[in-house]
Amino acid sequence: MRVVLVNGGVISGVGKGIIASSAGLLLKTLGLRVTAQKLDPHGECFVLADGGETDLDLGNYERYLGIQLSHESNMTTGKIYKLVIEKERRGDYLGKTVQVVPHITDAIQEWIERGAKIPVDDSGEEPDVCIIELGGTVGDLESGPFIEALVQLRHRLGRDNFFSIGVSYVPIINKEEKTKPTQHAIRQMRSAGLIPDVIACRCERSLDDATIEKIARSCQVDYEQVIGVRDMETIYQVPLLLEKQGLLKLLQKGLALDKLALSPVMVQKGQALWDLWKKTVIPEQHLEPVNIVLIGKYVALDDAYLSVRKSLEHSAMRCKRKLNLISVDSEHFEHDMQQKDPTKYHNAWKAICEAQGILIPGGFGSRGVEGMIEVAKWARERKVPFLGICLGMQVAVIEYARNKLGYKHATSEEISAQAEPRVVIFMPEGSKEQMGGTMRLGTRTSHFKPDMEWSKLRAMYGGVDVIEERHRHRYEVNPEYTEELEKAGLALTSFDDQGVRVESIELKDHPFFVGVQAHPEFTSKVLDPSPAYLGFVAASAGCLDQMIEAARQKKEGLANGIGDASHF
Repeated sequence: MRVVLVNGGVISGVGKGIIASSAGLLLKTLGLRVTAQKLDPHGECFVLADGGETDLDLGNYERYLGIQLSHESNMTTGKIYKLVIEKERRGDYLGKTVQVVPHITDAIQEWIERGAKIPVDDSGEEPDVCIIELGGTVGDLESGPFIEALVQLRHRLGRDNFFSIGVSYVPIINKEEKTKPTQHAIRQMRSAGLIPDVIACRCERSLDDATIEKIARSCQVDYEQVIGVRDMETIYQVPLLLEKQGLLKLLQKGLALDKLALSPVMVQKGQALWDLWKKTVIPEQHLEPVNIVLIGKYVALDDAYLSVRKSLEHSAMRCKRKLNLISVDSEHFEHDMQQKDPTKYHNAWKAICEAQGILIPGGFGSRGVEGMIEVAKWARERKVPFLGICLGMQVAVIEYARNKLGYKHATSEEISAQAEPRVVIFMPEGSKEQMGGTMRLGTRTSHFKPDMEWSKLRAMYGGVDVIEERHRHRYEVNPEYTEELEKAGLALTSFDDQGVRVESIELKDHPFFVGVQAHPEFTSKVLDPSPAYLGFVAASAGCLDQMIEAARQKKEGLANGIGDASHF
């Protein structure tokens, strides 16, 4: 078992997840199988294939590494303490006093080692290297047991099996690069027992040689062990920067990877991955912009729609366009906003008027839904490419029921439990008392109806009959109204296994009007964009036919045994 630990100092949120993902990608380019784990959560809730609701950085790992993780890949303080308490209740400790050391630290190490052995790709084989990211910063009160466990793990695994990357931030004050925060952070790491093999210094610009030399001298490492990680044009170019800075060579030496016997096939696969990555993330020419407007409830929180934003970026790269994403609060489109704040109302609708594509993502609660309904109506009537995700699909159904079926008060049970007609209802199997873990979670299948050969969404999936996507929802389209909706012209293109739950909707006479109950953003990869998002961006950019043809060729290639980017 080989481990690469990525931990941080000074401040959180400086890019440990991207550096961890990039290190994993570089190792994959050698032909190694790589998995990843995150200790301690924050940010957007990312849904895994097994239904695990986890930290947003697991999304980064899956997107960069092209792997499928499980709930075992996300360790939290609560999970560990619950596990230890359950062991104590069962009598596993035979009446001994349960302590942080050794019981909590042992449980952390056991979890890491168990998770590191779980296959994460189609090969079914155990990974060669496990990337571990420790959330927060060294010195945080809550990270103490994790740090102690990792120090013990380093000792147990031995020098050649554990590589530590300390991430720090170098601020610029009065045009001068300040190294003191990094010096203090590394000193704290060393005092905790986490001796860094590489110091990755985040900064807005390239670090001066004098700064790198000062950090190396003050932190007792060689010059080559200090890497400057400047801001790049896109985060997908960070692996190229780290490779140029010599990280891969340091990983090869520090983990004694020359002792590993890799098959020529895996080595060739790794090189092909690297070639494709460079080709994908480095634009060959000046790119035309594609203007997408996201209408959401949580636009003030940057991480709230992180996976949606990444999926749009992946698709824009595939379409050879530069994504220009504008996020607008859905409440700004509501009629009463015209009186409350005319400027916000005007700016919101101005953005819609200039949009090449409109996206309404998932969300919870009634706030801002009326604004979403108004935007869905605009996109439908003016034939602007539209993608509705989860709640976004549901508001499109409500809008259609109101304006095409004549149900002026059509609504969702989530908005009003008593109002009629409720064209969106609470799922029968759901729980209204227990909020956590009671949604329809994880990978579910959707079956396209046989008479939907015209479906653009289906075409983007290569014309297949059945697809799998990850879900996270409590509400669904009311089956009592599906027949009426279809007769009025709203195509319900796919259903669940039972043929009851609506999984996608489309309009036939529209450039691209699609709603999906699933969250396809959770399976989008840098080298293999989500078909739903790719179709939407392609329609917005005017190259949908080209992407549909590429999807058809991809399906034929897989049928003939020819691999594609998703197999990396």
